[in-house]
Amino acid sequence: MLKFVHQAIRDIRTTGSVFPSSPALAKAMTRSLRNHRGAKKILEVGPGTGPFTSAILEALRGHDSFDIVELNNVFCAHLESRILKPFRTRHPSINVKLHAMAIEAAPLEGGYDFVICGLPFNNFPLELTQSIFNQLIALMRDGGEMTYFEYAGVRTIKRPFIGSGGREHIRRFDAFRQSTAKAHMVTRQLVVANLPPAHAVRIIKRQGV
Repeated sequence: MLKFVHQAIRDIRTTGSVFPSSPALAKAMTRSLRNHRGAKKILEVGPGTGPFTSAILEALRGHDSFDIVELNNVFCAHLESRILKPFRTRHPSINVKLHAMAIEAAPLEGGYDFVICGLPFNNFPLELTQSIFNQLIALMRDGGEMTYFEYAGVRTIKRPFIGSGGREHIRRFDAFRQSTAKAHMVTRQLVVANLPPAHAVRIIKRQGV
């Protein structure tokens, strides 16, 4: 946790919180892939210190593949030494690859069954959020599922303090969320046992979109 807090204090914009995600949120974020039967191809973006990564690794089986994309070099070193190296030692036949770069630059082939995203979209410019959303959806197969999280009520809490420009950003972000919900199937699960409480948001890609 101290490693996460230190990095969050250095760059709250890309980390998004001063506390790592809870096991309860990790369980909600990985629910569908844990229930999946058969081989699966998984992408995780923005894992931080790896609370979702650990939950994903527990669900992997012999023919699965798992790509991880993380921009922060400190987090990458932590993931590799503390989580991924021990896993590869125990499961040498399972393909797990860490890409230490931005998602926009990662050499990914697509066709993912599941995308787990820990990026703090509320902290990003809307254009960047839209670009990453479109990229991640394009990387999924038809019927694939992308799950990301939002802290509960964060935009409502921010609204009185951020001025007209900030409120316009929230309005445009909400409009983007609504258009995404119309284009695909979207569900939300509230996880109270997280600091702060958060929604796990699932987007199921419609065929041909």
